[in-house]
Amino acid sequence: VAGDITQKGYEKKRSKLIGAYLPQPPAANGAAAVRCRLQHSEGAARRMLRTANIGVCDIREAAARERAASTAGNRPLFYFRFGVDQALPQERRTPVTPSSSSRYHRRRSSGSRDERYRSDVHTEAVQAALAKHKERKMAVPMPSKRRSLVVQTSMDAYTPPDTSSGSEDEGSVQGDSQGTPTSSQGSINMEHWISQAIHGSTTSTTSSSSTQSGGSGAAHRLADVMAQTHIENHSAPPDVTTYTSEHSIQVERPQGSTARVAPKYGNAELMETGDGVPVSSRVSAKIQQLVNTLKRPKRPPLREFFVDDFEELLEVQQPDPNQPKPEGAQMLAMRGEQLGVVTNWPPSLEAALQRWGTISPKAPCLTTMDTNGKPLYILTYGKLWTRSMKVAYNILHKLGTKQEPMVRPGDRVTLVFPNNDPAAFMVAFYGCLLAEVVPVPIEVPLTRKDAGSQQIGFLLGSCGVTVALTSDACHKGLPKSPTGEIPQFKGWPKLLWFVTESKHLSKPPRDWFPHIKDANNDTAYIEYKTCKDGSVLGVTVTRIALLTHCQALTQACGYTEAETIVNVLDFKKDVGLWHGILTSVMNMMHVISIPYSLMKVNPLSWIQKVCQYKAKVACVKSRDMHWALVAHRDQRDINLSSLRMLIVADGANPWSISSCDAFLNVFQSKGLRQEVICPCASSPEALTVAIRRPTDDSNQPPGRGVLSMHGLTYGVIRVDSEEKLSVLTVQDVGLVMPGAIMCSVKPDGIPQLCKTDEIGELCVCAIATGTSYYGLSGMTKNTFEVFPMTSSGGPITEYPFIRTGLLGFIGPGGLVFVIGKMDGLMVVSGRRHNADDIVATALAVEPMKFVYRGRIAVFSVSVLHDERIVIVAEQRPDSTEEDSFQWMSRVLQAIDSIHQVGVYCLALVPANTLPKTPLGGIHLSETKQLFLEGSLHPCNVLMCPHTCVTNLPKPRQKQPEIGPASVMVGNLVSGKRIAQASGRDLGQIEDNDQARKFLFLSEVLQWRAQTTPDHVLYTLLNCRGTIANSLTCVQLHKRAEKIAVMLMERGHLQDGDHVALVYPPGIDLIAAFYGCLYAGCVPITVRPPHPQNIATTLPTVKMIVEVSRSACLMTTQLICKLLRSREAAAAVDVRTWPPVLDTDDLPKKRPAQIYKPSNPETLAYLDFSVSTTGMLAGVKMSHAATSAFCRSIKLQCELYPSREVAICLDPYCGLGFVLWCLCSVYSGHQSILIPPSELETNPALWLLAVSQYKVRDTFCSYSVMELCTKGLGSQTESLKARGLDLSRVRTCVVVAEERPRIALTQSFSKLFKDLGLHPRAVSTSLGCRVNLAICLQGTSGPDPTTVYVDMRALRHDRVRLVERGSPHSLPLMESGKILPGVRIIIANPETKGPLGDSHLGEIWVHSTHNASGYFTIYGDESLQSDHFNSRLSFGDTQTIWARTGYLGFLRRTELTDANGERHDALYVVGALDEAMELRGMRYHPIDIETSVIRAHKSITECAVFTWTNLLVVVVELDGSEQEALDLVPLVTNVVLEEHYLIVGVVVVVDIGVIPINSRGEKQRMHLRDGFLADQLDPIYVAYNM
Repeated sequence: VAGDITQKGYEKKRSKLIGAYLPQPPAANGAAAVRCRLQHSEGAARRMLRTANIGVCDIREAAARERAASTAGNRPLFYFRFGVDQALPQERRTPVTPSSSSRYHRRRSSGSRDERYRSDVHTEAVQAALAKHKERKMAVPMPSKRRSLVVQTSMDAYTPPDTSSGSEDEGSVQGDSQGTPTSSQGSINMEHWISQAIHGSTTSTTSSSSTQSGGSGAAHRLADVMAQTHIENHSAPPDVTTYTSEHSIQVERPQGSTARVAPKYGNAELMETGDGVPVSSRVSAKIQQLVNTLKRPKRPPLREFFVDDFEELLEVQQPDPNQPKPEGAQMLAMRGEQLGVVTNWPPSLEAALQRWGTISPKAPCLTTMDTNGKPLYILTYGKLWTRSMKVAYNILHKLGTKQEPMVRPGDRVTLVFPNNDPAAFMVAFYGCLLAEVVPVPIEVPLTRKDAGSQQIGFLLGSCGVTVALTSDACHKGLPKSPTGEIPQFKGWPKLLWFVTESKHLSKPPRDWFPHIKDANNDTAYIEYKTCKDGSVLGVTVTRIALLTHCQALTQACGYTEAETIVNVLDFKKDVGLWHGILTSVMNMMHVISIPYSLMKVNPLSWIQKVCQYKAKVACVKSRDMHWALVAHRDQRDINLSSLRMLIVADGANPWSISSCDAFLNVFQSKGLRQEVICPCASSPEALTVAIRRPTDDSNQPPGRGVLSMHGLTYGVIRVDSEEKLSVLTVQDVGLVMPGAIMCSVKPDGIPQLCKTDEIGELCVCAIATGTSYYGLSGMTKNTFEVFPMTSSGGPITEYPFIRTGLLGFIGPGGLVFVIGKMDGLMVVSGRRHNADDIVATALAVEPMKFVYRGRIAVFSVSVLHDERIVIVAEQRPDSTEEDSFQWMSRVLQAIDSIHQVGVYCLALVPANTLPKTPLGGIHLSETKQLFLEGSLHPCNVLMCPHTCVTNLPKPRQKQPEIGPASVMVGNLVSGKRIAQASGRDLGQIEDNDQARKFLFLSEVLQWRAQTTPDHVLYTLLNCRGTIANSLTCVQLHKRAEKIAVMLMERGHLQDGDHVALVYPPGIDLIAAFYGCLYAGCVPITVRPPHPQNIATTLPTVKMIVEVSRSACLMTTQLICKLLRSREAAAAVDVRTWPPVLDTDDLPKKRPAQIYKPSNPETLAYLDFSVSTTGMLAGVKMSHAATSAFCRSIKLQCELYPSREVAICLDPYCGLGFVLWCLCSVYSGHQSILIPPSELETNPALWLLAVSQYKVRDTFCSYSVMELCTKGLGSQTESLKARGLDLSRVRTCVVVAEERPRIALTQSFSKLFKDLGLHPRAVSTSLGCRVNLAICLQGTSGPDPTTVYVDMRALRHDRVRLVERGSPHSLPLMESGKILPGVRIIIANPETKGPLGDSHLGEIWVHSTHNASGYFTIYGDESLQSDHFNSRLSFGDTQTIWARTGYLGFLRRTELTDANGERHDALYVVGALDEAMELRGMRYHPIDIETSVIRAHKSITECAVFTWTNLLVVVVELDGSEQEALDLVPLVTNVVLEEHYLIVGVVVVVDIGVIPINSRGEKQRMHLRDGFLADQLDPIYVAYNM
């Protein structure tokens, strides 16, 4: 097999390599074969190996051997192999022939992937892992999108990758121009081969070497998405379906692939062609699919929980007992060789510059290239010296005045130079060194809003920078204001821009000379460093460190005078600065600088320059090697034999190894020697950490380690273990630097030395390192002053070490291996994962071209006490919905298989939209910031909280209640006062009101009409605030009489017949009501249909009329016409209406006599209302209850005929109806009626009326209050000018049937405080179906109080009072004062036992104005007796109570009531009907909704409900549709964090979709029905996995 492998050999090899992952008979020596298989050096022509020569042995054996070998230097380590080649006979090691290198090309022709992460073996592993998943399939619902969101861009909208000017990214240069050959002969493309097996639409299973591909392609592609993604025990999802997981039924999955009949997306009948918008995507089917997916086998429950400062128990991940632990001995610190100072080395870098500038002024120092690759400019040492002096002189003497120079020695100045002008930068940098000022090189700001620019500004500000040096061209290119000024960039200090071109500078006088001294401890320069969180720090490097570092590099790299070096790296920082600007000057070397812009045009330029200048050294990154590979075949005459050292600057990234191997593989034939490739590791803090030395000995091949990825997650080095798929191949980055000591310490906590088989953070002790983070002493201490400890607890040296930020270990022979960066570390459930590794896996997923130019960002966000992995990728402009969804699902599978970790969120964004770093890579922290604040605007999102979040609290098991005998002692329950309270006693109140004499309201009206005929009872205002209509006592009496005649004569009604009153809010309604009473009929008030919306509002009217068994319907002429209109006929069956009477045309006569009921318990009226859960319930109000109700309100609010009350409420049910129609007649006060609908045209109407009529008491609804808060928020000044004055308002009561909306009432109070509104005036009332008003804040008595309760305790039906502002606290406001004649008790809704003070239970009420029962056609007796006639199960078992259906608690306060008793406050938590049982706990929708609304500024409203135990969150989006997908992760996060619940479905809809009733309450059940019936037209529906 000399040289090349034949096609057949390759096929054989490939099947062997992949054989391990395919179904096959067990082989006897399987393990050995696999171990051998994965030892291949990647990318090299795959050579056969005999396992015998590979040094792999058992850990324990090695540990023993380790103890035996006492010498530190050459300890035998056991998991490495050095060089494949010793195992091969000599003649087999011939250079690779061109034919194989061209095969290399066919394999790598798709340049669009990010080559930093290229690895063929890894790709194949990923493909194999995915192939393994194909056997088991499960459908996952695809998200639904509105059409406008489905982007169908054409390729023309984007610049093709190779010409794109703006995107300087790390991706490919010559993108996807060369397609992959697809003929089976010509291509041995691994990916293609696997993908055929995966996407295969054939159902024949070939037994040879293909995977068994079942089913038709498209249908299965989505269906298999999550089939078994997390079956392993490391993260089973919490059970969504039941919380008694012991009894869940496990369904055996059928083995055959044909047996599954779950609905699969991608099926022809379900998908529209082309754009992948599901047509009949019945929501309920999708949810069922989601539930099926989530009903997966669970892992065994954990035994221990940790307490999160309360009973809410979050599971803590117990360490896996089988997890690998380090077993080696404690490592010893590694010393580098001695730094041998050569006699002629200069005493400082400026001295070197002076020397070369004077003795060899003509020697070239730097050659710059233009974008055609032609030398643009040659800077000689003489010019560098003279120009630097000129810059130094001008900085010190020409800025500011002679007396007040702007810059003094030791000050910091910033250097702003573009990447294509190294000469100007070099002159400025050395100018600063000569002037003894400290340069801070930064990137050129391109716009005012560059990613990360603000943090750079912060660094400049903290360094006290006031001057920026820049070049002429750069200065011209900076953004300018219209006046030509350079604007101040966001967050930057004010800068003076100073151009350093010679022609702009004055010549230094003859006698001026820079002061050149030996290197000392002054700061030489500051290099900026961007941290994981986006903050920018400045690492200070002293002059002595700078010089020592140059010396160490000179020694390590063997630099000699006048060598030529080609530099492709950024010369402003890091390796590019150290080699290309600093060390080169020390050694009088010639640097050929290749600008990034040239690399984009011609990726081979650096190789051509190496040939042209016979360069000895080149500094590149692995991407530059990859680009050269993609482009090299156009070149004939490349000769790299002059290179003695190819420095790979990012050699510390473990994924660089494949570029190195591949590069060697191709260019060996062009004179490149293996030992020339020298990866190095560096960090801003420790400068060069390690570098591979150039050797002349080609027989000493580099070290390799094939490590188990699983072991690495526990920080342990293991040779590739059982998971053959997940390995990380690492190469060494050479030895410790000369003069340095290195060790590795545990990454967190005390810096303890690692064991020999443990991964730690590399630490270095040397002179040649940074010394501090500028101005940050605390952070400096943690990084630059670390004292590694031995296991016995003592430090290893008295000198401090510096943390390099690199994770790795020191291998055999002192070779340093790096497996990742601290910044890329994500600790998920106690296991460490490296972001780069996850990126590599995601990029290996077919179709690889899916990710636009390989642009992927991976980071973790902290949600619910653990890190969660987020992947954001740019997708190709031409990809369809189905492509992206399929790619996402396969990435999840691959990461799960290879890393055994779940991805929390996978987001795709359009191409070219992620924030960029100056060199075009992805700006990670900025991306994370955008993600967290919801401004990333992804075009696709897949969240998997069910699979990832494994530390939710244990579902609550309900405890049986304590029996009656043990708890009741007198008035105590379990040692607490029984929670009961009452309003004032009606019998004891002094009341000389005449109205008390009458039992019936109709009598009161007649009496008032006789005694005070002209007293105005009602005034109706129109939208302009003028009086539209009014009624005196006698006018009302007379109209009522006429209506009574009409009912009897025209309607032929008997007493006791039901009459539906369909009127707009106003005076007609009141007259019609009393007309019914006069005629002995029973009125039912009904809200009229909305003329603009007959289709939805008329059926409700019809339903109430039918359910109430109305014998006739009274209304106005206008509504009469509406009921007979064509639209009405379309909505309901018009023929079945009862007779309709039009009261605009009344008879002129009086009735013979006015009906008087025989018994006060007979029916006075029916009150119909639709509850928030969508139930229509009518209750019966007797005459006695009606009068008692009016009297109770009269006493509570102190209402007399001289009073005026403003009412802005809907008058159709509950307290709103009573206040609008009944109270004025009973108490005689004047009611100013303001229909809420009028506020839509004039939001200030209500408050202006209150002010104008000097009203002391006013009633409104939440809708009205919200309208005023939103509509008048900005108009308080102009209202004040119009004379609006609310200082007389004593009570402003919100009439409600829910928990007080404290945020709304508080913002209303604050907003109108300036207009005189007293903050204590605003309060709420509480009513319900069984009692229309239980509480109402009256005029006397204490102000309403607010308490803070622990939301987590509420879920367990307990009340725990906490301080304001404590975590999980929920403010609850008292619901007004209990009305006179009302008694309340708190009872357990299940056992009906009484509860103690401050215990949560159902509010039960006993009162003379309780309704007397439901009025229903079905007559559901059990419900009736339960709700209206309940008795306690123990204690006072005699009293008859009505159950309100609301959960709440009573709390005795320190305040005093009007009657001198201590005041009992009632707090309402929520309706039992609305509450959701999830995970055994009780949640109130409003709490979850409040959290969600806070999550993002564009969420205006939210409603939640459950469907098959999944939590569905519907949010209204106030913003562009592009923001819809931003909301999905934020909603999921906030509900997890604050409520410990996983959101199942997130639905994003337009404003106004969530239905709201007249009281301003959300109709969640209507919404649920609409959602399940596909009626919402959502913008986006996300199904969380």
